[in-house]
Amino acid sequence: MKLLKNGFVVNMETGEFTRQDVYIENNKIVKVVPNLQMENVEVIDCTDKWLIPGLIDMHVHIKKHFANYFTAAGITTVRNTAGSIIELKPFIDANGSELEPRVISADRMIDGPPGLWGDDTAYNINVDNAELAKQEVARQVELGAHFIKVYGWLDPEYMKVVVDEARKHNLEVSSDILYSTKVDALLAADIGIDWLEHASGIVQAMYPQWTMDAPKEIWDSIPWEQPDEELIESVCKQMLKKNIKLCPTIVLYDQMRLADQYWTTTHEVVHHIENNDYLFKYWPQAAQAKQGQNTLGIQTKTIQKIAYTYYKMGGTVVTGTDTPAGIYTYPGFALHRELQLFVDAGFTPLEALQQATINAAKALKVVDLGDIKEGFTADLLVLNENPLSDIENTMKIDRIVKDGKLYTISELLENIPTEQEMNDFINELIKTFEEQGLYAGN
Repeated sequence: MKLLKNGFVVNMETGEFTRQDVYIENNKIVKVVPNLQMENVEVIDCTDKWLIPGLIDMHVHIKKHFANYFTAAGITTVRNTAGSIIELKPFIDANGSELEPRVISADRMIDGPPGLWGDDTAYNINVDNAELAKQEVARQVELGAHFIKVYGWLDPEYMKVVVDEARKHNLEVSSDILYSTKVDALLAADIGIDWLEHASGIVQAMYPQWTMDAPKEIWDSIPWEQPDEELIESVCKQMLKKNIKLCPTIVLYDQMRLADQYWTTTHEVVHHIENNDYLFKYWPQAAQAKQGQNTLGIQTKTIQKIAYTYYKMGGTVVTGTDTPAGIYTYPGFALHRELQLFVDAGFTPLEALQQATINAAKALKVVDLGDIKEGFTADLLVLNENPLSDIENTMKIDRIVKDGKLYTISELLENIPTEQEMNDFINELIKTFEEQGLYAGN
């Protein structure tokens, strides 16, 4: 039992902060009222602190060796958009009760041959017929996948089969069609896709001659820095009819745009990540080479405009990062940068924060996350400054409450797995994959 006293608690609907006490029993918020007097409870003085819900990163690829960084950065729930349910089962079963964030996950991505990520592994499969598509969805359902993820090289015919099979089990289908040459956002909507990751497929719908492999003259013909608002609105209007949901992962694009001038911040979590040689060794080299700057990076302003336009039209737009893809998508802290980029796109600080809390939870169809209300799961952040006066204040974390447990940042960093622990874990995981006839990949 915990009692957070005298904090400024946010109303996620209005953005109003009022001084309240928050009483937590087990993993639930039991009372949110002022001047609560109780005995035999742990009291946490939150005077002059600002309380907001735990943040939700709606697009990650989480791994054991960097999971705690999310929690240390105040991300208490993540949506894992392709990976291995087998690998993540301990996190999924814990449901936020351990140090790592709560994990809602797809299993391996369903792509088409030859596969953007190569041959079949435990993390991807290339499907070239309807029967295999059906079998794969059934396999993932049996494993306990929360949703299905398809990739851009999957043939539209088999994408439709995946959607139809997923519907039988009331599962949504997420898509990354950034590299597709056959499926744009509008066709994906017609097929029945629920989610466009990276806001992918929309540029193809705006400019049918464009693909990621288009010749330079086509790239040069698109006004990336001054997006065509009428064209964006036209496509968004059609997507809205199908209730398509967007996770634009603006930070992925923007870090590519900035390359060796990438966004970073002075914080103990970021410092810990950058000094852990076991993690993300490819980032510095990719940044120096300006890898992806002319393909992903150039799209940043257009993706921002798409996200804001669709939101203002009434569409679902949530915050995500694609951590650890691209360059310097810091686990946890990339979401704080995503919030800043949402504000830069036109969202108010409250609107940005809503997409990482209450609206993200609604998109996940989880009724007791994303807000500080009686009966909700006790996931919340204690901040030193008001995040609605400056969205960068979401990074000024005093303490984290996740699933009713109180954590300090240093405590979470102390529990980052060592290289030896990770090697042992990976060796056991490979054995498990082999026993199930799956290839772990390189």
